[in-house]
Amino acid sequence: MSRLIKTIHLFEDTLLVLLLTSMIVLATSQIFMRNFFDSGLVWVDPLLRVMVLWLGLLGATIASRHNKHIHIDLLTRFFNKPVQLATQTIVGLFTAIVSGLIAWHGARWVLMDYQDDIKAFSGLPSWVLEIIIPLAFGLISIRYFLYALHWCSYFFKDSPHCEDPDS
Repeated sequence: MSRLIKTIHLFEDTLLVLLLTSMIVLATSQIFMRNFFDSGLVWVDPLLRVMVLWLGLLGATIASRHNKHIHIDLLTRFFNKPVQLATQTIVGLFTAIVSGLIAWHGARWVLMDYQDDIKAFSGLPSWVLEIIIPLAFGLISIRYFLYALHWCSYFFKDSPHCEDPDS
C-alpha cells in the first residue's frame, strides 16, 4: 500500500512540474510570436486556461496530501487537544463529503460531455479537459475521509490524553 501511495505522490508531483513547465513555455512562446511576428497559435490561449484549472486542482490534491488546505482557525487554537481533535475530525468529514459530492457531479458532467461528443477547441473532446475535476476532488475526498478516520481513532485509544495526529 505504501508503494501505491508513493507512486500516486510521484505522479502528482511529476504532472504538476510538467504542467507548470509547459505553461511557461507556451505562454512565453505565444508572447514572443505575438510581439515579434504579429502572429500566434490560436489554440494556445484556451489551452493555457485549461492548464490553469489543472494546475490549481493538482495543487489542491497536493495540499490535501499534507493537510495544508485553507484553514480558518479563529477559535480552535484556544481549545484543548480533545476539542481540537473533534473539530478537526468534523471538518475532515465535511471536507470529504463536499469534495465527494463535487467529484460525483463532476463525473456526471464529464460523462454527459463524453456521451454528447462535445468539442472544446481544435477538435479536442471537452471531457478530456474536464476529467481533472472528478479525479482531483475524488482524491481529496478519499484523503480527508482517511484523515477523519485517523483523527477519530485517537478518541478510542487507551491513553489518558489525546496526541496530535499530525505529529
